[in-house]
Amino acid sequence: MRPLITSFFCIVFYLQVGAQIPYAIIDQITVEGNSKTKTSVVLRELLVQQGDTIQLAELADALEKSEMLLMNTTLFSSVNIGYQNWAAENNRIHLKVQVNETWYIYPIPSFRLADRNFNVWWVEHNASLARTNIGMDFTHLNTTGRGDRLKLSFQLGYTQNYRLRYNTRALNKKQTLGLTARVAYAQNREVNYATVENRQVFFNNNEEILYHRFQGDLSFNLRPKIWENHELRLGFRQNRVSEQITKALNPDFFLGGRNFQRYAILEYVYSKDRRDVRAYPIRGFYTSFAVEKDGLGFFNDRNALTTQFEYHFYQPLLPKVYFGAISKFKYSLIREQQPYNDNRAIGFSGNSLRGYEYYIIDGLDMVLLNTHFKIPIFSSKIQLGKMMPIKAFRRIPIRANLSLNNDFGVVNNPFEKAVNPFNNRLLWGTGLGLDTIFFFDFVLRIEYSRNHLGETGVFIHFNSSI
Repeated sequence: MRPLITSFFCIVFYLQVGAQIPYAIIDQITVEGNSKTKTSVVLRELLVQQGDTIQLAELADALEKSEMLLMNTTLFSSVNIGYQNWAAENNRIHLKVQVNETWYIYPIPSFRLADRNFNVWWVEHNASLARTNIGMDFTHLNTTGRGDRLKLSFQLGYTQNYRLRYNTRALNKKQTLGLTARVAYAQNREVNYATVENRQVFFNNNEEILYHRFQGDLSFNLRPKIWENHELRLGFRQNRVSEQITKALNPDFFLGGRNFQRYAILEYVYSKDRRDVRAYPIRGFYTSFAVEKDGLGFFNDRNALTTQFEYHFYQPLLPKVYFGAISKFKYSLIREQQPYNDNRAIGFSGNSLRGYEYYIIDGLDMVLLNTHFKIPIFSSKIQLGKMMPIKAFRRIPIRANLSLNNDFGVVNNPFEKAVNPFNNRLLWGTGLGLDTIFFFDFVLRIEYSRNHLGETGVFIHFNSSI
């Protein structure tokens, strides 16, 4: 409704003065509702700035996209950009940006599954509570009012994990430079030491910590244009696994029977994001290219050079039908065998293939294509009123879409030992799903899927931007 209202006022404005002057001058921009967020952070996301001259025919689209950019920061629960004043004699416009800030501080007790997804935990491990983690996450989504995020977390249980992450997008006045720092330590009494029949194989020792992992990263971000981002990341990894793993079970866990691994990482990532709603897009595209060097010659524990490319495309086909496709490519420029622990493809890091939630496919190279058609079936708002003490949560937008899915994937593993039949062959998964979207960026997916073996199942996935 809001884009229609904006377009209506633009048409009225054009009919009044556009015949003489087919453009508008942004004379002033006022921001209201931002008690915590700096005004400069709001202005940075707008496609029009004070003093700009813009064609009237382009104004409504620019303001609609500016609203989406502000919502995609996840700093606001709603955004409205309207006109405060029009000076018809010279086409000068005063824009008013009204934002409602979301809740920024989340000290939340956490309950996480140790397994890759809900179905693996529920079916293969009988919903064992021993394979869960409990802890506490403290997240501040807007620490200083500049859109910077601080996250502290610890968890106990299957994995003992301690993490600290901070990122800011405002190292300079123009807010084109950002920084992300992250440090984490984790340890486990159980280790996934091999893949057999494309399923994870585990070894457990309740009397001993088998696996220790430390990692630290420092990233610099350059965002010269509002849609584009460049990231340069320097990282360090140090891992130690019990000799029970490397001597008796899998000498290729770190390669060569070693039980200690240490290496540095240098990665460059370019991305361009023109999606309307990043958490659940229906229009636009996203593309990224990454090149990562693992092992910089300091310790000689890793030697890998990997390139990855992604392209996401979303387009409405009919008023009530939306099409989307996500393609991912991974290619290893160094054709050496990699440690088992670092040879991941489908089943990890968001590389999913519907119908294969119980399986993993390891390898040096990967091609993945996820496609879907979305059909809206429900949209409403739950009004909680004053019974909800947190103002940002008093109104809960909720919508649901039917999803028709079709996926393809192939993983190349030149060092395959003939125990994983899904490697080096084309895989296909298809099915139906129900997507439920809460607020702007909480998505629950329930999917019925089928793989190339004819196996079927109901799979549950959840993601959020917190």
